[in-house]
Amino acid sequence: MLAGAFSGALWTLLGSLIVLAGAFVYVTLIRQINARHTMANAEIDAAPRKTFGLPEAFLATGLVLFLLMNVTASIGRRSPIQLGSRDLIVNSLFALFIVFFVAAFLKFRGIDIDSLGGFSRTSLKRALSTAVVLLFAATPLILLAEALTQNAFGSGSSKQEIVDLFNTSRTIGQRVMIIVLAVVVAPISEEFIFRFFIYGVVRRYFGIAAGLVFSSLLFAAAHAHLPSAAPLFVLGGCFTLAYEWSGSILVCMAMHALFNSVQLIFLAFPELVQQ
Repeated sequence: MLAGAFSGALWTLLGSLIVLAGAFVYVTLIRQINARHTMANAEIDAAPRKTFGLPEAFLATGLVLFLLMNVTASIGRRSPIQLGSRDLIVNSLFALFIVFFVAAFLKFRGIDIDSLGGFSRTSLKRALSTAVVLLFAATPLILLAEALTQNAFGSGSSKQEIVDLFNTSRTIGQRVMIIVLAVVVAPISEEFIFRFFIYGVVRRYFGIAAGLVFSSLLFAAAHAHLPSAAPLFVLGGCFTLAYEWSGSILVCMAMHALFNSVQLIFLAFPELVQQ
């Protein structure tokens, strides 16, 4: 009995140290972002690049209101919606439509999406390696939020609809479709919408902290799944810090893709989670 108590205390200590290590990484990112922001404010830019303005603010406000309407409608349902393959495809195509619409709007306004989003600021290889490190540091923070959520809602809380769809899918084709949408389409569209555009607009007018909190809350709310709200908020905050620190939206896109990939691996091979 004493050995079991010692083992439990040891695991608790180890888990606490891992959480502190992950928090230390992101606190370091915050300090570097603040130092860089202070330095940038002290410098005079002779030829400032064109950034988000009032037209983008109005467009972002409309997009936020539309997302909140969907969230309100989802919460108002008495029974959870049964997500099907067709629904998943339609939602993904609609998200891509929003991405292309916003991109076309910015192009029409003469805004350089490449330089503003840092698409060519880093290589895909470097973005992926940075994403691995930052996601590894974020994982203990996400798991802590998940543990606190389970304490509040219980371990038997419902799963997100896409998780249920993946678990109940009976054909390889359907699973491949879910994998492509979750690993490719969702990271690109969601990071462009939530981090590049909505966060970028809020950051432009209200600062980094307000942009981080608002975009992360909206990111969590848009998934319309209360038991996952806290982990998704932490995840969104880590994505935002990665974007702000690296200056490239590719980094948080890669983090998002890796996160979804790991989740799908655990769903496909549940024995790994048990081990």
